[in-house]
Amino acid sequence: MTRRDKLVARIRARPPEADFTDVSALLEEFGWILDRERGSHTIFIKSGEFPITIPKHGGRKVKRIYLDKICELLKLDD
Repeated sequence: MTRRDKLVARIRARPPEADFTDVSALLEEFGWILDRERGSHTIFIKSGEFPITIPKHGGRKVKRIYLDKICELLKLDD
């Protein structure tokens, strides 16, 4: 199982919170680039797509609602 497969499996499991480093690595695996951070919000960009804003709860965790949106955007549930 590749690193990408493991990241996809972790995010698709929809835990209550995921580690921001996992979310960031997954987005980067799919071609998204970390554009900027402002406070607790991080913005990822990709050519031809709307930017994604991911808030970090407690500085390191991403809540399930954002994991759902990421799975929908990256079409991980198909």
